[in-house]
Amino acid sequence: MLLLSYIILILYVVSIVLIFFYGLAQFNLLLNYLKSKKQIDNAAQFNFVKGDRFPIVTVQLPLYNEKYVVERLLRSIAELDYPKDKLEIQVLDDSTDDSVTNTQQLIKEFAQNGLDIKHITRSNRLGFKAGALKEGLEVAKGEFIAIFDADFVPQKNWLLLTIPYFKDSKIGVVQTRWGHLNRNYSILTKIQAFALDAHFTLEQVGRNSQSHFINFNGTAGVWRKACILDAGNWESDTLTEDLDLSYRAQLKNWKFKYLENIATPAELPAIISAARSQQFRWNKGGAENFSKNAKRVLNSETIGFKTKVHGVLHLLNSSMFLALFVMAIMSIPVLFIKQKFPQFEYLFHFLFFFIITSVLFFISYWVTYKSIHGGGLQNFIQYISLFFTFYTIAMGFSFHNTVAVLEGLWGKKSEFVRTPKLNIEGLKDKWKQNSYLTKKVSNNIFFEGFLMLYFAFGIYSAIHLNDYSLSFLHLMLCIGYGYVFIQSIVSPK
Repeated sequence: MLLLSYIILILYVVSIVLIFFYGLAQFNLLLNYLKSKKQIDNAAQFNFVKGDRFPIVTVQLPLYNEKYVVERLLRSIAELDYPKDKLEIQVLDDSTDDSVTNTQQLIKEFAQNGLDIKHITRSNRLGFKAGALKEGLEVAKGEFIAIFDADFVPQKNWLLLTIPYFKDSKIGVVQTRWGHLNRNYSILTKIQAFALDAHFTLEQVGRNSQSHFINFNGTAGVWRKACILDAGNWESDTLTEDLDLSYRAQLKNWKFKYLENIATPAELPAIISAARSQQFRWNKGGAENFSKNAKRVLNSETIGFKTKVHGVLHLLNSSMFLALFVMAIMSIPVLFIKQKFPQFEYLFHFLFFFIITSVLFFISYWVTYKSIHGGGLQNFIQYISLFFTFYTIAMGFSFHNTVAVLEGLWGKKSEFVRTPKLNIEGLKDKWKQNSYLTKKVSNNIFFEGFLMLYFAFGIYSAIHLNDYSLSFLHLMLCIGYGYVFIQSIVSPK
């Protein structure tokens, strides 16, 4: 019993310490973010008005069964304000459904109106998105490659706002911030927007402003074609090919330019099954990239110590769900160990580090929330509600994301599962008839139901033992897992 108690306490304490150091790194990014606001951007830019030549740009649109959003995407791309003789559009269509016919008709319409647009299809999905991008790159005319996923709707002047930054020949990527077309659709879309906003402000600016490694976010950005080729081209051995190529490029000393002030609107997953598949892909891909690229970062002789630290922690982002899950599972046995072995009293104070971490996140996310939505008492009150909702539901996703992380670290390969796009704006309530939705239920859902009961038992145990030190944590975990479990059962898949 004593040996088991030691093991539980060690896992509990180590998990809290790892989360704490991650929180310190996030707070350091906040300080970097605040410093960046005092900096003046003197980056060199092309001046097309004064006669700088327009470079040829290829826009790549990777598609896979996107019949509900493909027309919205193509029409927004067709309206891009850029010289038509300098613009090529590649529709990289791996679709296996009837959307192919509609896409062909739309492409024919745009081609007749003078747009250089090509429909590139493949007989298989070899390499998934990375494979499609790589195949399109082989015949791309452009010096620069802009990429948009199917759920994005770039503004007309998007290329005119991004391409000028490539005047610096060392710039390999220009990335823009994601906006959200359906931010306020539901609690689920609100917390996704909340988390993504933090990434696209705090993290991307915090890293980029100090020349630390950032990542191309898979869409709403532009690559210099020479950078892609120099970094080894697209590879499909991870589920986040964008993060992988980003690190390989920066290890080759290419610079990335992040533009916080340009928001490119996109649609957030509005049903929990879509959010689950996206979270699984991102977190597993992050773990795969840690296994693939962490050693390269540490062994690099061309980057500084702080960049190495932030790079490794960036690659470890998804692994924090593993630490959170272990801490949460161990926290209930800890209550009983605390009663039986009072000599370990000092170890229970480590919970204070988790509280500090939560406060650091609260401060950091408020600064980034305020940068988008503004300050004031009313916004702050809304922020408090949204923060605790986000924090609670993020805990509810920790088991699902832990499975993804472990699969990534263990090297288990899986198919690239696309996130269903619904076009809620266009379909209104009819999106529930989406043909890409199924009634399949993941086995993980039932374990999440068990975890809801497990943490309810933790609340009961606190009453039984008269020890309420972990009650608020267990309440958040119970609600978080309850939300994920119930939504996963009742919502369309």
